[in-house]
Amino acid sequence: MKLALVGDMQNAEGRMQKGKLRRFAFCILHFAFLGIVLTAQQPTFRAGVTLVTTDVIPRDGNGRFVADLTRENFTVLEDGQPQEVVSFQMIQGGRTFNLLAPPAPPAAAPEGLVLPKPKPRVADAAGRMVLIFVDDLHFEPELSPHVRRVMQTIGDALLHEGDLITVLSSGPSFIEIGPTYDRKAAMEAVGKIRGSGMIPSEIFRMLESPQGPGDIRHRAQMAFYTAYRILAELEQVTNRRKAVIYVSNGYDLDPFTEGRFSRDRIQGGRFSDPTRFLTDKENPYFRTGTVTADLDLHRLMRELVLSANRANATIYTVDPRGLAGVVDAGQYVDQSEWRTHLQKTTSTLRYLAEETGGFAVVNTNDLAGELKRIDAETSDYYVLGFYSSNPDPMKRIRLLDVKVDRPGVSVASRSAYSLRSEGKVPTPPPLKPVKK
Repeated sequence: MKLALVGDMQNAEGRMQKGKLRRFAFCILHFAFLGIVLTAQQPTFRAGVTLVTTDVIPRDGNGRFVADLTRENFTVLEDGQPQEVVSFQMIQGGRTFNLLAPPAPPAAAPEGLVLPKPKPRVADAAGRMVLIFVDDLHFEPELSPHVRRVMQTIGDALLHEGDLITVLSSGPSFIEIGPTYDRKAAMEAVGKIRGSGMIPSEIFRMLESPQGPGDIRHRAQMAFYTAYRILAELEQVTNRRKAVIYVSNGYDLDPFTEGRFSRDRIQGGRFSDPTRFLTDKENPYFRTGTVTADLDLHRLMRELVLSANRANATIYTVDPRGLAGVVDAGQYVDQSEWRTHLQKTTSTLRYLAEETGGFAVVNTNDLAGELKRIDAETSDYYVLGFYSSNPDPMKRIRLLDVKVDRPGVSVASRSAYSLRSEGKVPTPPPLKPVKK
């Protein structure tokens, strides 16, 4: 009996030891796998030195383009450090003057990955590249005829012979034309424009989710991911002024909050769907969309700004609503909420434009005059190029500041650029089919 008991104890002890060994081996494998995953998640940057170019528009006190500046008149600062200008061009009226070709890039730092020398590229022809991005996911169907007229005005007032034109839509208009020099072919897209944005009464009838009402966020992601893709392709274009005409009503991921939950002043808040009262407004599940709406929108816009600055492309946003006033009473929207919505959407358009060196055409019905201003900015400018003196590839975002030593001259240029991390451009989520 004692021998049997001793044997059972020894077997139990042996099983415990084997269990400890298995757990120890599992822990080692777990931490090893975790280390591999964490290493794989670290962003990696391509080693090497590339020429950074930026477009600069100097103006005198009367707003006229200053065309007699030399390279010595400019100072380029990256993160506060002066950079040597190694290439210099002036483009006036579409013609290029004062060419200064950049020298060979300095040798890359010996640390890290050593890549083969890039193949020489054929110089691109000088001229403008105009990308017209029609965000048909963010203007209402009833605005479609007006947006077509806006597009026709863009073709008449802005596009010229010699411009390389691309027309792209974000949604169900399914427009993808160019790049082409044929202005007539590019303008054939006008008749295809169909807005599919949500009107307030439709938003009120949507079911709430932790992402907010309906597919509002999905639509914004689709628009931004489409823009990311085309801007990634623009990075390959050199020696051209790249202008993005961004036609959209702007963005608001949490629109008409008071009205959606029947807390507004329209008919005592009774116009909304009765099922709204079944939503637990104190439940964090239903509050996530409201809490994170502005943060998520800023993240999407910030990445678009970085993509545009990386491609040296200037965004000019165009709000087809023009000079907006009060909303139609049939939409059952509180006027104070409507003004807040207008302010948020126009602010997003201003941010996208101003952070890339452009301006926003909002709250105005003088579209032709604003397009002439865009035409002037994209026809007369300087192109300055430099090799960054900062060898740190982990410093992704670099601030830029361009100054001119001539009194009374102001300078307009992009305020930053960014390095691209390794990886592919994110693909947009699939567009849900429209139920008839």
